[in-house]
This record gives sequence, C-alpha cells and structure tokens, in this order.
Amino acid sequence: MRPRSPQPAATLRLPPPGALSWLALPTLLAAALLTALPAAAQVSAAARKLHAEALVFDGHVHIGDRQFYQGGSIGDRYPDGQVDLPRIRKGGVDAMMFTVFVREEYYPGRYETKQVLRLIDAALEQIERNRDKIELARNAGDIERITRSGKIAAVLDLEGGFDLDGDLGVLRSLYRLGLRCFQLPAHNWANGFADSCCAPRRWGGLNERGRAVVREANRLGMLINVSHASDETIEQVLEISADPIVATHHGMRAINDIPRNMPDSLMRKIAAKGGVIGIQIGNSFHNPRYHRWRTQHAGKTFWDTSSVRDRVAGLDIYSIDKLIAPHFPFVGPEAPEDVLLSVDEWVDVVDRAIRIAGEDHVALGSDFDGGPTPPRGIRDISDLVLITDAMLRRGYSEERIRKFLGGNLLRVFRQVTEKNR
Repeated sequence: MRPRSPQPAATLRLPPPGALSWLALPTLLAAALLTALPAAAQVSAAARKLHAEALVFDGHVHIGDRQFYQGGSIGDRYPDGQVDLPRIRKGGVDAMMFTVFVREEYYPGRYETKQVLRLIDAALEQIERNRDKIELARNAGDIERITRSGKIAAVLDLEGGFDLDGDLGVLRSLYRLGLRCFQLPAHNWANGFADSCCAPRRWGGLNERGRAVVREANRLGMLINVSHASDETIEQVLEISADPIVATHHGMRAINDIPRNMPDSLMRKIAAKGGVIGIQIGNSFHNPRYHRWRTQHAGKTFWDTSSVRDRVAGLDIYSIDKLIAPHFPFVGPEAPEDVLLSVDEWVDVVDRAIRIAGEDHVALGSDFDGGPTPPRGIRDISDLVLITDAMLRRGYSEERIRKFLGGNLLRVFRQVTEKNR
C-alpha cells in the first residue's frame, strides 16, 4: 500500500467574457468559490460549535508508530499520513486511545513482548517531549482533568499481542507502565489463548489461559478490546468478563460480510453488558464495492498474513524494524472517487449500528494511520467535524452526537478504570 498523497487545491475556473451574462457573475463566482473550498470549510456554524464543545474521545488512533521507526516528533505537522498533534488539535480531538501496534512480523521470532516494551517506551518519550500539549491518562478522572487544562489526554492502548502465551506477569507489568486498554487476540495472528477473526481457529474462542487473562484484566481495571477477535472469542469474553468490553474499531458484517466485521447479534450482546462498539473510519469495513476493488488490486484480503513467516525467517528484531519502517505512515491505498463512500454514507453505517446496539453503545474508533482509506472529503483526523455536521443534518440530537463523539467511551472507561478507587 502506498501513502495517500495530499489532495491538490481545487482550481477556480470561470468562462471567458462573452460566454455568459456578466449580471450572473456574482452568483456563479460565489458558487465556484464554495466548490473550491475544502469540504471542512463548508460545515455549518452549529456543527463547529457543537464539535468544539463536545468531548471528542477517539477510540483508536495510531500515533507514535511512525516516530518509533523513523524518528521525529508527534508534535510536528507532517505533509502526509493522517495524524499528528497539530492535526489532532485541529480536528477537535480532546482525548484518544494512543495506540501502539505490534505487527505480525514480530510474532514468528517471539519478539512481541520486547516490541511492546519498546513501543510503550517510545510513546511515553513522545508524550513527555510534547508535555505542553498532551498528557498520559490512566483513568476517566485524568481525562477530565487533562482536557480541562487544555491538553490532549492520551490513553495507552495496545493493538496486537502483549505476549503470545498470555503471561499475567507481563500484563501486570504493562499496567504499571500505564497501559489501560489492550487487544485480546494477537491482531490477525493466532496466539496461545484467544482466537483471532482472521487466523486459523485453535481454541474455539478462549482456552483456560485466555479466561485467566480476562479475569486479571477485570481485577486490574484494564479495558478489554475484542476488535480482531473471532466471534467465539467475543461470545466467551462476554460470558466471563465482569466489566463491559469494547470493540474499539469495527464494522458491521450485515453491511460487508467479512470475518473482521461483527454480526448484529454480538453487537446487541456487547451493548447488553454495557460495552461500546467503535466504528472505524475506513472504506474497507463498510463498503463492499471498495473492499472488492482493494482485494482485486492487492491480490489478497487486507487481513491476510500468510506470507509473514517466510518474509521474516531468520531476521533479528532490528532487521524486522528496517523491513517495516517504509510502511509508515500506514494509510489505505488511493481509490477512484466513485468507489469511495461519502461522509453521509459512512454516517448511514453509524445510524444502522445505533439502531442495532443503541445510541449509548456506539462510538468513534477512527483507526487513522492504521490503514484506512477514509470517506470522500475526509483527508485526515483534522476533518472530523464533517461527521458532526453530517449527523446534525441527519437530525441527530446534540445529546446523541455527544455520546458518539466521546461520551459513551468515557463512560465505559470510567466504569472499568475507577471501580477500585
């Protein structure tokens, strides 16, 4: 996949004198100027006001991966990719899951735990380096305190396996470092305790070690993320967990029938236990037309990791770093405009999710810089106000929009992280 190049500015073209009545020029000029403006500049004043006043808590943002592999600071404004602190601020984001991503290439050599530690070390260093703009949050009270101070609240979140064996000592150590949300499966890879959606079935969901991981996460006050989990895994986590769970960046199988997406029945069960489903921003999850186009051009599905083992055979961890580094920023491939969803069509997905799970259980989980090709008009995280604008035009109440933008996720995060206080 190649990075999405910055969109060129629209060019204003007027017909030559004599080709129209110059009495009509003011109207035509105004229309042309409106077309030339970026989509985000065309949103209503009401949407801008609501978006600025609401708590925007994005449930899945890949920030820091690029800097780990390539250096630099999250405080820099990059010309490519989808996230950095300046664009996060421009997008009105108050809090986010600061996601670090252990890719599958680290699993065959059993480097996954070392890689988690390296990524968390790098994330904490980036947060400290930009401490005037961002601060680590360990619970919901921290989020509220940090956002009141004008800073962005960062919740450390792990995508991928913390340890393929599910060692509880490793989990406790990561908790002490500040990790508060973690993915139960090892992304699209099989681990030793929980089945992935997109790897061969091993355990029929969870084995006894997986059940122990769930219970320990409950005891510690860590949010369990079931994105990338198999249906059986999600079912069993729901049976065992005393706390609500989250699927931080997901899609609906009823819209796009792929294993990475969730069936309606599981969405209802997550909601019934007080959990939240984050809706991912990309086309792959919600747009069968785009999914077919991407699969045809790539020659495989986006979750296929079958070639990983051969590509990294015999490599040490530093050689794997060099192999992976060119993939960042990790964004989806450019596609023809007519293949992409519009923002309103993406909100159709959110609307359906709300009808299935209820407005208290659906949230934003963008996955920016985690591989998505966003809807038409959304270039990066700075354009999130377009979603608020589309929801207002649809007739959503301000309360419903506030819940989606951050209220629902904050509620669950509070319930899980502050129960022991």
